[in-house]
Amino acid sequence: QLQLAESGGGLAHPGGSLRLSCAASGERLAPSAIAWFRQAPGKERTWVSCISRYNDKLERDSVKGRFTISRDNAKNMAFLSMNSLKSEDTGIYYCARGIYYGCTTRETGFDTWGQGTQVTVSS
Repeated sequence: QLQLAESGGGLAHPGGSLRLSCAASGERLAPSAIAWFRQAPGKERTWVSCISRYNDKLERDSVKGRFTISRDNAKNMAFLSMNSLKSEDTGIYYCARGIYYGCTTRETGFDTWGQGTQVTVSS
């Protein structure tokens, strides 16, 4: 059974950078799309970025040009590189494995989730 574990969160200053990792065990990630979601304090979880089986990438408008999703199938991992961080990027970040090989922004398109990693952007 697939398990996902996020890491790399922490405290960053506005304008700073963090790189989140998503490590998979139990099954291979290669056939599936992988996405990152985040949940800001007091708000619902929202989609951030997705990478398809064929490395097509999508990002929400608010992170375009700042966040980059990637995957390393040999290591069975996915990543989210976050630059030019803003206070509104604060939240718990989750990686998720897609049901399909292509990307979707809906949570129902993902069947396995990690426990999340906290990202706090503050001066």
